[in-house]
Amino acid sequence: MAKEQNTVGLSREFIIHPGETLSEVLEDRDMSQRELAIRTGVTEKHVSTVIHGKKGISATFAKKLEYALGIETSFWMDLQAHYDRELLEFEELNDISQQEIDVLRNLKEVLEYWTALNWIDTEADLASIVLDLRMIFGMSNLLDTPKMSYAAAYRAQNKNNTVDPYVLFAWQRMCELLTKDIQRADEMDISRLREKIPEIKKVMFMRGDQIQKKLTSIFAACGIAFRIVPNFKGAPVQGFIKKLEDGSMILCMTLRQKFADIFWFTLFHEISHILNGDTKSDFVDFDSVSGEAEAKADRMAGDFLIDPKAYREFVQSGQYKTSHGIEVFAGSQKVREYIVLGRLMRDGLIPWKARTKYEWA
Repeated sequence: MAKEQNTVGLSREFIIHPGETLSEVLEDRDMSQRELAIRTGVTEKHVSTVIHGKKGISATFAKKLEYALGIETSFWMDLQAHYDRELLEFEELNDISQQEIDVLRNLKEVLEYWTALNWIDTEADLASIVLDLRMIFGMSNLLDTPKMSYAAAYRAQNKNNTVDPYVLFAWQRMCELLTKDIQRADEMDISRLREKIPEIKKVMFMRGDQIQKKLTSIFAACGIAFRIVPNFKGAPVQGFIKKLEDGSMILCMTLRQKFADIFWFTLFHEISHILNGDTKSDFVDFDSVSGEAEAKADRMAGDFLIDPKAYREFVQSGQYKTSHGIEVFAGSQKVREYIVLGRLMRDGLIPWKARTKYEWA
């Protein structure tokens, strides 16, 4: 599409060149440009070009101005730096197309959340928001976002028109930013993670407001920065796993449906991906993408939560038909009853009914 001229943002006439300030100082002191040229040892033409905004104030000239006018070098250098920065912003603003501004409509829910985090000021003009998003996305133009590899790979596997590559990318960046300050072991330790599985299962018996804190601590000991993050419409994701350059890892999850049994199954599904080595690069786990890696992770997650042999015997005995039977079996597997109920419902052994939900994320 043809690029449309942006008409919002800074106005060029409001960007003040330091030469204007210099002109005001000379006027206040009743000093001519010729006298300043003599005092600074430069040509009168040089002074004139600076005053008329055709040339900047160099470090050398700023020092000469300090001698001639008694105004510190840093004052002139700061003026010049501020001018250069505003001029660059002006040039960037005028390189923003209407198509790039239109992207903001898709990101409304994201921007509201990021405003609460003080990452974005949604009261600012649209062009300024685009510039802020460019910085957060690490993209010189937001319209290039759909070309990012994982978004392109998702579209190749799924024709769901509700998926938005901009929301997907924003969600991934949010995961990276929200986990960057989490202290963790220097490198990812697969063996230690496997050893921690019984401890991770115990966390489901804690209060909801304690779960994320405890899981974050456990995963940190394994070299993983863990965080439960909000989900947004347009990003149908279960989790995000990324191996970092320092050898540690990021693991983020959502509570899209808020069902407790789905949360724990999904958590162990993501752990299985890590143990299976599916995370050599950025790994975004979409809830509607299938394949052998997903099927293997599902099997492992189910086995981590409930021993498969014990489950078969439990079903064959018919004990699943009573609340007491379910309670006893859940205790033997060291899981909450909702884990067993969720499994039985998915297997079609009991009808779907009300399920435990998490409301804390």
